[in-house]
Amino acid sequence: MSTETNQAPKKGAGAVKLAAAVLLSGCLIASLGLNIYQAAVQNQKVIEYIDHELDRQAEAAKKENEYIEDGYKVGGEYEIRSTTHISDAYLSGDDSRLSQEDKETLSMARDVLAEVIEDGMSDYEKEEAVYKWLVSNIGHGSRSVISRPGMGRSAFTPHDVLSTRSAVCVGYATTFRLFMNMLGMDCHIVHNEYHSWDLVQLDGDWYHVDVYSDAYGVPYGNFNMTDLVAKAGHSWDESALPEAKSVKYTPAVRNGIEVDGVLDVPAALKEAMDGESSALFFKFKNPLSDEDMAMADFLVGGLEQVLSGMLEESYYFRASWYPGEGDGYILGLLLESHSVEEETGGIDAGSPEGQKIIQAIAQAFGVDPVALGGEAAPPPEDAPAENAAVITKNTAVPGLTR
Repeated sequence: MSTETNQAPKKGAGAVKLAAAVLLSGCLIASLGLNIYQAAVQNQKVIEYIDHELDRQAEAAKKENEYIEDGYKVGGEYEIRSTTHISDAYLSGDDSRLSQEDKETLSMARDVLAEVIEDGMSDYEKEEAVYKWLVSNIGHGSRSVISRPGMGRSAFTPHDVLSTRSAVCVGYATTFRLFMNMLGMDCHIVHNEYHSWDLVQLDGDWYHVDVYSDAYGVPYGNFNMTDLVAKAGHSWDESALPEAKSVKYTPAVRNGIEVDGVLDVPAALKEAMDGESSALFFKFKNPLSDEDMAMADFLVGGLEQVLSGMLEESYYFRASWYPGEGDGYILGLLLESHSVEEETGGIDAGSPEGQKIIQAIAQAFGVDPVALGGEAAPPPEDAPAENAAVITKNTAVPGLTR
């Protein structure tokens, strides 16, 4: 009896253990299933991320491959034309395969480089020399009203730019690229639907150069810009072209004037101004605090008030922060004189020839010469002296000056 009594609990314990084992096994299987599910979900996310990245990279590569440089027409009119054959002829010394027009282009471009490039120059110095020559010597176009033979097209090829000394934006961009390629530097033309400029490589880094905007604007205002700076006034397909992020050869870093603090800027600006359009950059010896930045904003407002109307020479004035080396910022002050030098060699209302033409037109059509910018018609010789003042007074047009 005792034996049977002792065995009964053992059978019950075995059943409990078996039930516990079954339950534990079920939990393990469920846990294993959950882990497998979670792993599958995680793997699916990884696969989706990889697929997304591959698609993105493929799309970027597609855009880069589809980016049209040569052959693209800016504004639907001005075509970006390849000049690689001209730069290759310069580098090889063999122009036998060039057309007559391309030979003329090569000859003119070679003369410019002979004028501005010196032995021992770095690539940056060569680039800057070409940029300065283009800004100083190429204008935005002729002011002539009458179209003469040979003036039927705007200058958008290097041949026309160098021969006429005028250019649209495509003309500046293609001519600058030609010079860079002749000097052995890589250069792209960046464009959107209505504008074009250059992207040049220096020491492995890329910089934006918009010669067109600086030719009649502020020199160095659009020279060797980073993407960040260029975006303030330009838009382009960034996925199709190299990134420009180095500040090493930017004018803010290269030409910056070092000052102790914000309060030293006015005196340094006055000393640096030469009465012409200028881009002046000020580096600060110590990082600027929030208070310094606020002072700089107030300072710029005061400078604008002085420069735009309180001096004999007035200026268009613009201020911007530029990235410096490290985490510092450089204050750029861009000044453009309101007064524009008159072109020489032309005829205007102030010249004797201009006055004769105005009087002839006024007499033929019976209009007031003053309205055309001329002087009031003289009274008839037989008119009474007392009427002379009346005649002059009646023919004058209020608000117009001689």
